[in-house]
Amino acid sequence: MKNILFTAVIALSLFSCQQQKIGFVNNGTIINDYQEKKDVEAKFQKKEEAFRKRADSISQAFQLEAQSTQTEAQKLAQTNNRKKAEELMTGLQQKQQMLQQQMQFEQSQITQEFQAEIDTLIVKVKDYVKDYGKKNGYTYILGTSDAAASVMYGADENDLTQTVLEALNNAYE
Repeated sequence: MKNILFTAVIALSLFSCQQQKIGFVNNGTIINDYQEKKDVEAKFQKKEEAFRKRADSISQAFQLEAQSTQTEAQKLAQTNNRKKAEELMTGLQQKQQMLQQQMQFEQSQITQEFQAEIDTLIVKVKDYVKDYGKKNGYTYILGTSDAAASVMYGADENDLTQTVLEALNNAYE
């Protein structure tokens, strides 16, 4: 009786091990080759270019204003009106600081907006992989990347990277 019970436990554990289906994906490949991420990057690249153009034009206009103000301040200083010249230069410095702060703030806003969209996209990919695993009977889908190699080896037939990436891109379209 003991032998039958022991054999049944061994058979059950072997049977349950065979039921587990494990796959893995390369996180970096999925994220970087996902079309929606490429589209988000392109959108923000356009925003960044527009910001740079605007910042350059503001900078050029300020440089012209600075040259004009410096010339005027020099003329005032030569006519013994140093106080007025100092006031002009102080106002110019304040305007420069204000413009720099405004540009830094706008740059920061673009960066934060981009990061928020990327974070949302990563959550979306994780949820998709989770649903993919459930629908296709996987017990585990592990993630790996060059930065954090949690899968040191995986048989090619268990590598779901391209399969999941294609399905993800098809769902995005």
